[in-house]
Amino acid sequence: MLRVVLAGALICAAAFAVVRRPEFALRDTGDVVHSPEEWNGKKAVVVFFTTTDCPLSNNIVPEMNRIRRDYEARGVAFYAVQADTTIAHADVLQHTRDYQFTFPVLFDPHQILAKMTGATTIPEAAVLSSDGTLLYLGRIDNRAEDFNIRRAEPTKFDLREALDAVLAGRPAPHPRTKAFGCAINSVN
Repeated sequence: MLRVVLAGALICAAAFAVVRRPEFALRDTGDVVHSPEEWNGKKAVVVFFTTTDCPLSNNIVPEMNRIRRDYEARGVAFYAVQADTTIAHADVLQHTRDYQFTFPVLFDPHQILAKMTGATTIPEAAVLSSDGTLLYLGRIDNRAEDFNIRRAEPTKFDLREALDAVLAGRPAPHPRTKAFGCAINSVN
């Protein structure tokens, strides 16, 4: 009986827990430090998990740039995270220039943002509220669904659908979608 009461109390406490943004200060490839305070006043925050040597991630950078172009003026902040902690800084800098990212690419050696969102795949996108609540996690679109299922042009635009819903004050229609690509190396 005591177990049931304690479990119920924990569930109630969890239901009323205050969401707190993680505290971090992450440097980008331009040597600018970014923190969650930048999220204040934003309608949403998008974090793309990328790396230098994943072809699926590299192929979708132009779409990431288009999404930023289409949503930034609507109050959405954008960041990419170099998700592979083993890649040299110089290689990330060159990659950022070569692929012409139009938003900050962050170094996150302790994987704060991957742990916070539960991201496990490159490329993968997370949509957060300004207080750090996870609103969407998954693929950007369906141009790659498996090793044998690739499209020249996507037919589903999961990230855009999630952003449209969030900006309209609704939950993402599919808050989690399966991302396909390279695995994020995990550090403890």
